[in-house]
Amino acid sequence: MESGSGKSEGEEERVPLRDRAEWSDVTPVPQDDGPSPVVPINYTEEFAEVMDYFRAIYLANEHSPRALALTAEVIHFNAGNYTVWHFRRLLLESLKVDLHSELEFVERIASSNSKNYQIWHHRRWVAEKLGPEARNGELEFTKKILSIDAKHYHAWSHRQWILQALGGWEDELNYCSELLEEDIFNNSAWNQRYFVITRSPLLGGLKAMRESEVLYTVEAIIAYPENESSWRYLRGLFKDETASYVNDPEVSSVCLKILNTKSNYLFALSTLLDLICHGFQPNKDFRDAIDALKTSDFDKEELDLARNICSILEQVDPIRANYWIWRKSRLPQVA
Repeated sequence: MESGSGKSEGEEERVPLRDRAEWSDVTPVPQDDGPSPVVPINYTEEFAEVMDYFRAIYLANEHSPRALALTAEVIHFNAGNYTVWHFRRLLLESLKVDLHSELEFVERIASSNSKNYQIWHHRRWVAEKLGPEARNGELEFTKKILSIDAKHYHAWSHRQWILQALGGWEDELNYCSELLEEDIFNNSAWNQRYFVITRSPLLGGLKAMRESEVLYTVEAIIAYPENESSWRYLRGLFKDETASYVNDPEVSSVCLKILNTKSNYLFALSTLLDLICHGFQPNKDFRDAIDALKTSDFDKEELDLARNICSILEQVDPIRANYWIWRKSRLPQVA
């Protein structure tokens, strides 16, 4: 049996349920708003009718092909009705419906309503029932949506679930690289990349991937130093290992390289501040780079490098000026 799909665009005009012979034995159940509803909703006639018939079969707990087809019609009018989706799942199981056709049904609904929570919950349920055979199709489904909306939360969440539950890790890091090649500012792709290197059973974990990922990220930073995502990713590569972060020459070197360009150096400056606060000892090259960024109104008597960095950040990052003032106040006093 195939999944009931309801009417789609381009098909013949919809026939009201009351005029369909197969529904002649059903008495619709109107919505009960009580004797004096405060704010009655002005439903369309079609919507009110399908809901009245749905209540009837729901209350009767009717498990039949026509009940399944009716849930498709209700979903067409309101894809957010979680009760209908729940009942549809019960029908799919009891009627032993081909779940591959159900995936096609969900894709049609998602084409115009992809940010609906119920759709994704339902699709996950279907994919879970199908098991590993659904993996490739689901990865392609999310890829199709992400090609339209690269930051689609539901698609990313579903993709991560598929990877963890059904597999498919083999090409995921390459997929992240492709997305970042298209748009290096795609913070969702950076997030997915971190998910892959920390969760994939094929890559050996964060420590095993750190060296190559640091080099990859440094290249991305040099190309676009104003991209906060790559700087955040770099920091994440040293999660819970601050000493390694401070002592990795790639990290401090990329900061110095960007500072010496005197352009788009905000994140290089804030990263250097963090390094210093965690024990990094900057050499003369760093001090010269910071001195070159000072303006004429700077306190020439201030010799503390971290304080000078905070003062520069107050100027170049005015939106967070108060934060940098606070950071400066937390620095130890130099004797």
